[in-house]
Amino acid sequence: MALEKTWRWFGVKDPITLDMLVQMGVEGVITALHHIPNGEIWEKAEILKVKELIESKGMRWSVVESLPVSEGIKLHSEDYPRLIENYKKSVRNLGECGIDTICYNFMPVLDWARTNLHYKLANDGESMYFDFPTFVAFDIYILKRPGADKDYPQEIVTAATKAYESMSEEEAEELAYNIIVVTQGFIDGLIDGSVTDPKALFLQFIEKYKGHDKNSMRNNLKLFLDDVIPVAEEAGVRFAIHPDDPPFPVLGLPRIIGQEEDYEWLFEANKSVNNGITFCAGSLSARRENDLPHIIERFSERIHFVHLRNTQMLEDGSFYESGHISGSQNMVKIISALLKEQKRRIAEGREDVRMPVRPDHGIKILSDYEHQYNPGYPLIGRLKGLAELDGLMTGIESFIE
Repeated sequence: MALEKTWRWFGVKDPITLDMLVQMGVEGVITALHHIPNGEIWEKAEILKVKELIESKGMRWSVVESLPVSEGIKLHSEDYPRLIENYKKSVRNLGECGIDTICYNFMPVLDWARTNLHYKLANDGESMYFDFPTFVAFDIYILKRPGADKDYPQEIVTAATKAYESMSEEEAEELAYNIIVVTQGFIDGLIDGSVTDPKALFLQFIEKYKGHDKNSMRNNLKLFLDDVIPVAEEAGVRFAIHPDDPPFPVLGLPRIIGQEEDYEWLFEANKSVNNGITFCAGSLSARRENDLPHIIERFSERIHFVHLRNTQMLEDGSFYESGHISGSQNMVKIISALLKEQKRRIAEGREDVRMPVRPDHGIKILSDYEHQYNPGYPLIGRLKGLAELDGLMTGIESFIE
């Protein structure tokens, strides 16, 4: 029994339709109620509309990605009591509708960051690139966050200065717009294209976290888990936190899920097996010291959802998305570790043996250039990744058996 092949679908407005997913051999759909504002209740009627639509095509709604954790919850603000009650109600409703896994993240302000959304690979495919000096140039010289130059190593600041000096004014504005709006707006982002001055608003959101460090953010995550995990247990729902992307501090904001010690803390903070993780190979691979097969083997009991893609790490901490198989990580070892865990669950007669896996992001190739897909989510590039991962899973599984 291979890992469950799933696909991220952005709802009825997604140009990649459910009928296409059926033709591609997708078994489970990963989606969310994107039309409901952050912090509001997901009512059962709305959940069932999507669930029944997916099931009418012979697939299942495998994972909610995501039920957004609003900034008021992350900050434990004055509005926390209302926000957490709404969140718990949404969890109950999802459980009552038969949705058993929720992916979420606890990243402040910025969900994921890339500096180049059109990075050309050797084969002329188009990928995404996080150039560390360029991102720091954005922070120091374009966003002009106070004290930003003190938050990065001096050699990166020096490289950032050179990067900024080589940019035109138009390139600098495009970089800011891509980081603040383009990569965020289509997945529950704080700022969309309708804002007159996105940089000013972005700085306001960052300022709200002034005085917060890793410990205070960990404390806020624990408070959140202590409130929602008992509800999740009653509802039969597993929580799966996504690691930070990139998994190291940026913009002076603390990052709390990105390495082995963070998972140690997470599972000590709340010992319920419903408090689990989304194992994202791409995000975790962007931290050089992370041993991904070891993380799987050590925390396999808490892996409820899997994102698979590869990255190529560079010496200065930069990286680019290199596809699903080739890159800095050994995908054979990663999938082998996941399949061994699944085999153990089957032997124990457990219910959570599906272990949903989706190809995360993809390289734009072929007819992808003719369409306007969300950044990182082309059709053909992801389908290639799904096929590669499926073939690798099938081959490794036969040897394990």
